[in-house]
Amino acid sequence: MDMSNETNAPMREVSPAGLTEDEIKQASAWVHPLRAEMGRFLIGQHGLVDRLISVLLVRGHVLLEGVPGLAKTLALKTLADLVSGDFHRIQFTPDMLPADIVGTQIFDPRAAEFEVKKGPVFANFILADEINRAPAKVQSALLEAMQEKQVTIGDETFKLHDPFFVLATQNPLEQEGTYPLPEAQLDRFIMKVVVDYPTMDEEMAVIDIAASTQDMPKPVPVVSLDTIRQAQRVVNRVYLDEKVKRYIVSLVHATRRPDDFGMKIGPYLRVGASPRASIGMTLLGKARAFLDGRSYVTPHDIKSIAQDVLRHRVTVSYEAEAEGLSAEHFIRQILDEMPVP
Repeated sequence: MDMSNETNAPMREVSPAGLTEDEIKQASAWVHPLRAEMGRFLIGQHGLVDRLISVLLVRGHVLLEGVPGLAKTLALKTLADLVSGDFHRIQFTPDMLPADIVGTQIFDPRAAEFEVKKGPVFANFILADEINRAPAKVQSALLEAMQEKQVTIGDETFKLHDPFFVLATQNPLEQEGTYPLPEAQLDRFIMKVVVDYPTMDEEMAVIDIAASTQDMPKPVPVVSLDTIRQAQRVVNRVYLDEKVKRYIVSLVHATRRPDDFGMKIGPYLRVGASPRASIGMTLLGKARAFLDGRSYVTPHDIKSIAQDVLRHRVTVSYEAEAEGLSAEHFIRQILDEMPVP
């Protein structure tokens, strides 16, 4: 029997989870076109684009913080258009009611019965604009939908769309008339992303686009929702080594008991991250590997998303606030001092 074809054939890399590099490349073939199309509409926001795609791949939700005018709305609307998803924007205000989000029952006098009027939460992509402007009951209604992926109106329960992705925004500057999200509600967001100003060159490019006499082209879908759902299943199969898993848990535990790791920052930390942080870093680490075309997670994947996963879950003490030290400062210190496997 001639074995030359077998011995000379290139070996495919297979992770311990049984996922080959070929499978990863095939399942992620849409990533580059999606990044490229997003880049046409979002100048200089490469990090934000990858974070949004990562959160979508792990069925999570993201909290976006930044001053007005940094294309937060445009980012999610463009992503929805490019993946053929339904998009609804909800502007949160102090006079909102939970029914304004999930829907309500309306009495039909002709039929002498109540009929369900579904709210804007029934879409694939939800932009919860300035979520901290609505009272706690309204915030809870949305956060319950995020967690359960369903809502109850009257005595009927309705499943939400799949995928269901919430991007909530809040303005860090204007705090008058706001209702800050409690820690328990913040914990529901898999990551909190802080959007910064563009560079001078990027802002020049933005001006050129805005001042153009031609109409801005509309985003054309480059991937289907079915393909996204298939990719979500592949991401779950990305391999996570035991050493990387322990690295994740060590980072999270260092926010709770830093003295156990030789870090003298205990008095500055009031509340550490919850187990949801470990779960979030695990899932997002797999998504990062998927976006890079790998079937396994590296410590670099974890370090690249750790700040976004931890910043809204770690609360500093009054002593730290008095010294002008934020949670991000101590998370950076933990990442710098924790041994990398």
